[in-house]
Amino acid sequence: MSKEAFAKSVKKGLSSKSKHLSSRYFYDDKGSQLFKKIMGLDEYYLTGAEYEILSQQAADIHKQSPFQNHFNIVELGAGDGKKTIEYLRYLVSSDINFTYIPIDISQEANDMLIDNVERSLGKIDIKPMTGDYFDMLDSLKQNNRPNMVLFLGSNIGNYSMDDASQLLGNISSSLSKGDTVLIGVDLQKNPNIIAKAYNDAKGITRAFNLNLLERINRELGGNFNMEYWDFYSFYNPKNGEVNSFLISLKTQEVWIEELKMNFQFQNNEVIYTELSRKYTENEIKTLCTSNGLDVIRFFKDKKEYFTDVLLQKK
Repeated sequence: MSKEAFAKSVKKGLSSKSKHLSSRYFYDDKGSQLFKKIMGLDEYYLTGAEYEILSQQAADIHKQSPFQNHFNIVELGAGDGKKTIEYLRYLVSSDINFTYIPIDISQEANDMLIDNVERSLGKIDIKPMTGDYFDMLDSLKQNNRPNMVLFLGSNIGNYSMDDASQLLGNISSSLSKGDTVLIGVDLQKNPNIIAKAYNDAKGITRAFNLNLLERINRELGGNFNMEYWDFYSFYNPKNGEVNSFLISLKTQEVWIEELKMNFQFQNNEVIYTELSRKYTENEIKTLCTSNGLDVIRFFKDKKEYFTDVLLQKK
């Protein structure tokens, strides 16, 4: 993301009546390091649960897929690829013919992913694409090879229900009949388990959120004082939403040099930072089928905290 886009997003969010900052800006270098620490926490069950699914059920996932010949595995935002590598490892060991096509807006992210994949699996047929997800997906239609799209990590949970539906609709419209999608979704469960995952005892999630303000200081010349801010997160089991906020601990004014603007914050005023939605199986089925994607099977971890759902384009 460019500095200009970041500045524009911050200006819009902090000028709004209900102040907010986009969670897409969590992941600068420091934010990415903090999120890696979050993924290693006992409370943060999501990463381990999905890793379990992809490492232990890879054979079943492939057997449920319709592909008998060479096919593409197209991943939207693969990150470091740790979980995906476990699925690819099964395919390689079984001599299954595929081309792995990770898509990311960042060339640097793709370069790091290629290194991780090749260190783990050796040389495989990998063709990264850099750019917008849907532009890249549309271009794949030209090779007449079936596609399996991976959208892992519960990223769908960061969208409102309407936006999630639009996202799945965009993915569906980019596919041909018979293509598949494997999507990671966090399931509704004991609210205490979810609440702890998003507000850990060590305060790493707090630091991860506060880093948004530190990033504004570093990149846009802001003067946020971290001593005057706190973090709050809560899970509502009635609608399945985790909502996260930064809290102003005093009435204060913050200058952002890049914007040449002061922003006023009242004591106890909040800045909304993130949505993470949890789903029931029925909600997932409704969301997917309404966008032309049939559910083939839910693959779950042993505790049934998380699911990777295999879908097929109608």
